[in-house]
Amino acid sequence: MDFYSNSCPKAEKIVLDFVNKHIPNAPSLAATIIRMHFHDCFVRGCDGSVLVNSTSSNHAEKDGTPNLSLRGFDFIDRVKTLLEAECPGIVSCADVLALVARDSIVATGGPFWKVPTGRRDGVISRSSEALSNIPGPNSNFTTLQTLFANKGLNVKDLVLLSGAHTIGISQCPSFSDRLYNFTGVGDQDPSLDSEYAANLKANKCKTPNDTTTNVEMDPGSFRTFDLSYYSLLLKRRGLFESDAALITNSTSKSFITQLLQGSLKIFFLEFASSMEKMGQIDVKTGSSGEIRKQCAIVNS
Repeated sequence: MDFYSNSCPKAEKIVLDFVNKHIPNAPSLAATIIRMHFHDCFVRGCDGSVLVNSTSSNHAEKDGTPNLSLRGFDFIDRVKTLLEAECPGIVSCADVLALVARDSIVATGGPFWKVPTGRRDGVISRSSEALSNIPGPNSNFTTLQTLFANKGLNVKDLVLLSGAHTIGISQCPSFSDRLYNFTGVGDQDPSLDSEYAANLKANKCKTPNDTTTNVEMDPGSFRTFDLSYYSLLLKRRGLFESDAALITNSTSKSFITQLLQGSLKIFFLEFASSMEKMGQIDVKTGSSGEIRKQCAIVNS
């Protein structure tokens, strides 16, 4: 904790002030930035490699299929610019992302968690690794459990971290296979509530090839960090197959039931604990990696 207290004492306040100034006007960014942090940590650890741009000789993580719907890179860049002006070459992009993710969730009324700093930035970013390490929206429970276990996270962490979907927004294509089969006609996925599916078809994703419409993952309270995502799962209203998968396993389903019987305060504490665990996956410290001058470009 307080890694920058001597080298850049205002660092964390600069991040917090910027987040508090802008996130209340764009609360949906909080969801995409926490997702960006998650996607970063699942590939080579929490090292800011998701922020790197592709070059003529390298297809970076950012351009891997799981990351094509990420946004908010410019937000991270703006924070980094402020930090570079205050103390050049000191604060890593990996730390910026971890701090912005936490502060954005707090700004939208979500839980606070501790963010130790001192991560260094990775110098390798490959789109193929994003594809093989990040759980996809069509993942079944076994795949989810395996990918999380590969990062030292258990079923409880899987359930808790999926809870960030309570403020998530998705585009139709990422779950249209659940609404329409590949020919565009026929029955929807039986693990999706038929009334909800009909409503989505009528009002949101009206055709199988709609690539623009956004859908709240927690309709009715998607601006609030709460437990309603889990209530929807038990009603078979999880948008993704990877959401629906959480109630196909007895351990994860009983934990969801337990969360819903408890208080929001307990959920916040549990979620915070899993975020602290995730934020420490394979971090680079000491002489590993570098401190990038610009988050999108590896230092030459």
